[in-house]
Amino acid sequence: MSALVVAVDCSTTAAKAVVVEADGTVVGQAAHPIATATPHPAWHEQDPGEWWTATRAAIAGAVAASGRAADVAAVCLTHQRETFVCTDDAGNPLRPAILWLDGRAHAEIAELGSTQVHALSGKPPDTTPAIYKLAWLARHEPDVLARAARVGDVHAVLAHRLTGRWATATQSADTLGLFDLRRLDWSPELLALAGVRAEQLPALVPAGEEIAPLLPDVAADLGLPGPVPLVAGIGDGQAAGLALGATRPGIAYLNLGTSMVMGVQSPQYATDDAFRTLAGVPTGEYTLETVLNAAAYLATWTRERFGGGRTTVADMEAAAAQVAPGAEGLLVLPYWNAAQTPYWDPLARGAVVGWHGRHTPAHLYRAVLEGVAFELRLHLERLEAATGRPVEHLRAVGGGARSELWVRIVADVVQRPVRVCSAGEVSAAGAALLGHAFLTGGDPTAVGEPPGSEVAPDPAAGDAYARLAGVHRRLYPQLRDVFADLSALA
Repeated sequence: MSALVVAVDCSTTAAKAVVVEADGTVVGQAAHPIATATPHPAWHEQDPGEWWTATRAAIAGAVAASGRAADVAAVCLTHQRETFVCTDDAGNPLRPAILWLDGRAHAEIAELGSTQVHALSGKPPDTTPAIYKLAWLARHEPDVLARAARVGDVHAVLAHRLTGRWATATQSADTLGLFDLRRLDWSPELLALAGVRAEQLPALVPAGEEIAPLLPDVAADLGLPGPVPLVAGIGDGQAAGLALGATRPGIAYLNLGTSMVMGVQSPQYATDDAFRTLAGVPTGEYTLETVLNAAAYLATWTRERFGGGRTTVADMEAAAAQVAPGAEGLLVLPYWNAAQTPYWDPLARGAVVGWHGRHTPAHLYRAVLEGVAFELRLHLERLEAATGRPVEHLRAVGGGARSELWVRIVADVVQRPVRVCSAGEVSAAGAALLGHAFLTGGDPTAVGEPPGSEVAPDPAAGDAYARLAGVHRRLYPQLRDVFADLSALA
């Protein structure tokens, strides 16, 4: 039988493990949830011990389900990005891990964010990079950083538990915002800004290379019979792009999940407010991503609070589908979790504009879906203008991609075909490609068109949406100062 790879996606909500053949066939899978705490408004934290217990349970369950433990030849990781933890020398956390969507560091973003930080790290000043939350720790919990023997991302924590080596993937660590991204190494200037010492950080291993073999007792606990190498992985967004074939020109991956993330491949390093820049695969190339931190999150929030008795997704979507495009003049600015691409404003907030007496919860729900799509249109326009390279096709995954209505709205608003590839664990599939390429010496980017269904844009709806998009893009510039004033009052 052919060699198998165990690919793990330790995401924000769960650890998911799949056992994968070289041709992508999944022969076993399992998942285990991870809880998030919000001890204060805008704070989002996790117990990093759960990353390991969930990952261990998922791997053991997937290996057992496969019935082919003896064929497992490698393990590879992908994970939630920008999240970090401070630990002692034994790996015990000194405080809960701070997540990528945590918004506590707006003062540090305003003070420390600069064009120089952006040029070095590839990351515009924003809530997601860990650098600003590390600076927050240095100011508000200085003893934590002072006592920490280690500061690392999810990949580093799991690699240490699996192999005993304090190491992470180059293409995972860069999302912390502490990298000189041209050199693909830690930046002394950025470490000083964050209050982090170089000796606290994990060793760096390029994606697709071996970190170390699994510890014998760990391998046995996971149901694996012998020494198995841990292959350095990549962040979950880049991993999804790899699996979807978005390393080729003209193709973008679109994750319509809790957040909306779109990414394309770039052969050279570039920075612009139109995107954030990440280390890509192969090493030396880059991923350019656009971000909105409230997509399916906002759809769920709207449904739960304003569903008008229609509590299921199907009921709300059926009602919203009866509303004409444009929701009778109702527009939503979907900045419930601040503004990312292209404004990068941590003080921005959501807004609903155009209410009148005919509007219903169904109008609001449709306006939310359209508001996210209008943001994607803005992202595409700014990305194409900055890079000079067209995006011709979107490949969509995530919970929102399972909504026929939402995908139809997206295709019509951006006037591009959308291929829905929402079946299976796509980020884990990208990690599996890296694992199999390690075993065979092959090219992990040599991916065919993923299975899925194609949604073509409707030109007539596109004309109507184009007029609305022109109004929608005026909302934030006209409300920017209002948001700042509201933040000061709060």
